[in-house]
Amino acid sequence: MKAVILVGGQGTRLRPLTTKIPKPMLPMANIPFFEHTLRLLKKYGVEDIILSSGYLGEHFKNYFKDGKHLGVNLTHVIEEKPLGTCGAVKNVEELLGDETTVVLNGDILSNINLNQLLDFHKEKKAKVTLTLYTVEDPTAYGLVSLNGDSRVQKFLEKPSFDEITTHWINAGIYLLEPEVLKYAPAGENYSFERGLFPTLLKKNEPISGFPFNGYWKDIGSPVHYLKAHHDILEGRVNFDFVGKEIKPGVFAGKNCKISDKATVFGPTIIGDNCTIDDHAMVFSNTTIGNNCHIASSAKIYDSIFFDDVKIGKNCVIKGSILGRNVKLSDEVHTDNLAVLGDQVQVGQKNFLARGIKVSSKAVIENEQIRF
Repeated sequence: MKAVILVGGQGTRLRPLTTKIPKPMLPMANIPFFEHTLRLLKKYGVEDIILSSGYLGEHFKNYFKDGKHLGVNLTHVIEEKPLGTCGAVKNVEELLGDETTVVLNGDILSNINLNQLLDFHKEKKAKVTLTLYTVEDPTAYGLVSLNGDSRVQKFLEKPSFDEITTHWINAGIYLLEPEVLKYAPAGENYSFERGLFPTLLKKNEPISGFPFNGYWKDIGSPVHYLKAHHDILEGRVNFDFVGKEIKPGVFAGKNCKISDKATVFGPTIIGDNCTIDDHAMVFSNTTIGNNCHIASSAKIYDSIFFDDVKIGKNCVIKGSILGRNVKLSDEVHTDNLAVLGDQVQVGQKNFLARGIKVSSKAVIENEQIRF
């Protein structure tokens, strides 16, 4: 079995974090999110992997290279223009041969058992098998209607509540036989959801739906990105934490200096070369990147820090995401999904909350914002 991972999107909902780095390269528990996907495929013996990228695609190639260090064979294909979900797979059709291929959206965190998915695909003698999942609000996703034999009957893309007739959404993980790509036009922007799948239904090609009840999360928005970190830290999805467990639920990297007078509650991950000063407090569900400094009496709750973040004295950081090289002066408060892009500098006694997004390299002078 081969794999194609689709990572061509621009990650607009996660801006400003994605202005200089593609969404699947954002850190997830201190390693690039995309590495989780590669490790999942490797776990189930899928080693020939094609990465279809576009936006900032060179980041993947520069970091992962040929994938050998992870035990996989990674082929990079960078689209010259956006080709859509199906168009991206059509673009690499010659690399697939006639092998059953798993296709994954690059912003999905899941613990799906690919062996079970493949067995189901074979049992149903399907040309395409879609992984299906249930979510609380399905209106942001494509819905899939099945018959009693798990055969797909209908697709409904991002319906209103009045149009909802099923609870199954398209989870963005597919198995397909490459022969179905004959129905897809070459070199065009063409989607699975609105293009190939409806075409296959019209042609009466067998499409099956695999109901999945394990872990699944779309990380494409700040709230979901933060929630995915919580789920990893709380053990809802299997994950090998980086670093050494220095106390129950607290994992720290190399060369960390944590004051005896500081308090750290698990589950928490702390990267390499971090310093936590006297009387600072780090509460549960926090991920701290490499080379970060938390000054005395600062309090950190339920937040994500990228690398090289500096937090001043008496700061209070709650439910926030701070990009690379963010520097906060003393007595800064952030709360309620505040998102700060790379290299943001915030002066003393500013209060950033209510989902505020601060663009990369912005400078906020002392006592300017109470949002």
